[in-house]
Amino acid sequence: MSQNPYPEDAGDPADIEVGAAQKDAALRVLLDPEARSRLANIRMVRPELAAGVENYLLGLAAQGRAPQQITDSQLKQILVSIQQPRRDFKFSRV
Repeated sequence: MSQNPYPEDAGDPADIEVGAAQKDAALRVLLDPEARSRLANIRMVRPELAAGVENYLLGLAAQGRAPQQITDSQLKQILVSIQQPRRDFKFSRV
């Protein structure tokens, strides 16, 4: 067997679609409808934050530590804990 010299070409597009479909199905089971809607809205505005939350939730589920279904209020708490604090910059004119 030869090793692929181009790691970014490691996956077949069909395999990537199957992986995304499995991820969506798992999130559908983990999140209640309101939480799914909130995550979809976040995905439109901040896709990197949504990806982080999705990976966190899938990790919880893989470890068996996820509660029955995550509600919207629980998702808000997860979002607050995952988000990095923003820095405020103030400029004073002299």
